[in-house]
Amino acid sequence: MMSSARFFALRLLPGDDLLAALAASVVQREIKAGWIAGVVGSLSQAALRFAGELDSTQLTGAFEIIALSGTLDVEGGHLHLSVADAQGMMRGGHVMPGCIVRTTCELIIGELDELTFTREPCSLSGYDELVITSRNS
Repeated sequence: MMSSARFFALRLLPGDDLLAALAASVVQREIKAGWIAGVVGSLSQAALRFAGELDSTQLTGAFEIIALSGTLDVEGGHLHLSVADAQGMMRGGHVMPGCIVRTTCELIIGELDELTFTREPCSLSGYDELVITSRNS
């Protein structure tokens, strides 16, 4: 589906929870079909769920955000995060609550103006998965 897009810039402050701040921004801006277009920043805690695991892992220390990608909607979203520690070792996985900004987190959020993202159960994956619909339907 085709759509025009618009972008929002957002800076998170030390101590902010990444997921909570993104959720608040999505609600405030009424973003219906968003994605992470760009990010730079650091975390003092990174909460990640690794592939195939049920529980999250809490990492504590000084981490540089290497990448954050995924989709955003008013019910939440689906985000993956890669971070590097002080030795440059990278870890990555599904973003969970408890990712805490260390110095800054500078985000560019894109929104597709003519689309809406929702999540519905998928019989193939067993998870709630992305459903894309047109706002003009």
